[in-house]
Amino acid sequence: MSTGRSAVIARRAMVATGHPLASAAGIEVLSAGGNAVDAAVAVAAVLGVAQPMMSGLGGDTFMLVYLRRQDRVWGLNGGGPAPLAATAELFRGQGLARVPGRGTISASVPGAVAAMEKALSLWGSGRFSLGRLLDPAIRYAEEGVPVAPHVAGWIRESAPILAEYPSSAAVFLPGGRPPAEGDVLVQTDLGGSLREVASGGADAFYRGRLAHAICDYCRGHGGLLSAEDFARFGVEEHAPLQTTYHGVTVCTTAPPSQGFLLLEMLNILEGYEPEPWGSADGIHRAVEAKKLAFADRLAYLGDPLFVPSPVEALLDKSYAARRRREIDPGRAAKSCSGGLRTAEGGNTTYFCVADVEGNLVSYITSLSALFGCGDLVEGTGIMLNNRAGRGFLLAEGHPNCIAPGKRTMHTLTPYMALRDGVPWLVWGTPGGDAQPQWNLQVLQNLLHSGMDLQAAIEAPRWRSFPGADAGTLGGPFELRVEEGFPRESLEELARRGHVLAPMGALEGGGAQAVLVDRSRGIYVGGSDPRVDGCAVGL
Repeated sequence: MSTGRSAVIARRAMVATGHPLASAAGIEVLSAGGNAVDAAVAVAAVLGVAQPMMSGLGGDTFMLVYLRRQDRVWGLNGGGPAPLAATAELFRGQGLARVPGRGTISASVPGAVAAMEKALSLWGSGRFSLGRLLDPAIRYAEEGVPVAPHVAGWIRESAPILAEYPSSAAVFLPGGRPPAEGDVLVQTDLGGSLREVASGGADAFYRGRLAHAICDYCRGHGGLLSAEDFARFGVEEHAPLQTTYHGVTVCTTAPPSQGFLLLEMLNILEGYEPEPWGSADGIHRAVEAKKLAFADRLAYLGDPLFVPSPVEALLDKSYAARRRREIDPGRAAKSCSGGLRTAEGGNTTYFCVADVEGNLVSYITSLSALFGCGDLVEGTGIMLNNRAGRGFLLAEGHPNCIAPGKRTMHTLTPYMALRDGVPWLVWGTPGGDAQPQWNLQVLQNLLHSGMDLQAAIEAPRWRSFPGADAGTLGGPFELRVEEGFPRESLEELARRGHVLAPMGALEGGGAQAVLVDRSRGIYVGGSDPRVDGCAVGL
């Protein structure tokens, strides 16, 4: 269902984010001579203030960066590990079947700040310090930021959780009530923490006063994070994973990111002739490919520093052909298992940036659930992620069983696609396990359905849930579909055994994208009306 919004077209630069003030901050940096990486850092910082339930200093970050002068795509892993005190025995000894999902005990080491500094040192223009790029975020934190419509809804939705923690309620439930759209949200303590990072860099966050303040608060509130956890942390750059699909090379981040899911799905689906948008055959095949890929993730994916990574085998085209044969064209699978012979969606923010030199950034950052662990670190304004609580299992021998210093399987996945070796598209979306599903649909809309970028983003989406998403290899699966799919397709899907759960229009996701048209020397930006954001060109 289209909103009538047009794609944005510009020649010099493009920023597409989930919040207008973040898009404006990115354009401001680009206008002042910064490159795409410089702008991305400024955007991420503002998003952590304007959408504090989605991301921030206490979150994690993954990104892809294309540098035109090197003609190369890089991946950056900014996912933090579990605390050194976190063992499966500790939790099982407390009679727990899983790591708690809220409270500071659910937090892993935040990677967002280290990712910002690392990206700037490796790929920034050199014209901007981290401190200067944090200035807009500091201003919005200290002077206040007007609450956007979706932000107001997310705070209202999370009010029962925030009310459990006095430090959180004091900031986000002033007077005992969530702020309304247009109310000005002031986060003074967060502004102070941003100032410390601005002056001292990542060292101030991981080894300075902030690290000790966070760890002291965690220790006093049942958490496990320690100063040693923070001091040991570092991010890593790597060559991205990639596959080909109908003449396009698709790149994404390596494990523990689950980016390979989309690549495996594309490999499976490449063996079919593309179907018209909304057809029962096209949806059925994609949903069944999703089930197989997610079963592989749950069976095999973990931190490659701790467990063998079978990604090369999973992305082999011959493996995809074998998995494709497991799809029944006339019947939905009720359960799936991993194919090697040997949760509900998260809350995240995604954005992308393109600059005048042709550099591109695909950037995703998250607290995991809405407001992460839920317990704001008093005196700092920092909300920690709850990635350990939502990502790890306690099953010994499982590749994603919690262990000291281990990184959980990560839903954060940025994407980039190239044609003939030349960047063509950067795109992504928040949504936890829905990310590979929704990103698949945006890509197929562009490649097979003749949609322009904005239409490809706005088109109704489906999502298969819970099954493999819920942490098991079996069903039952529910197929959630936004309003706008052909009635006859839905009836046919139901006949094939899909359990349909209709949603309203534009209810899932928050995709952002930039398309590169080198032949005409333009960028095309698209932004999802499912969130408050916009694309802005220069």
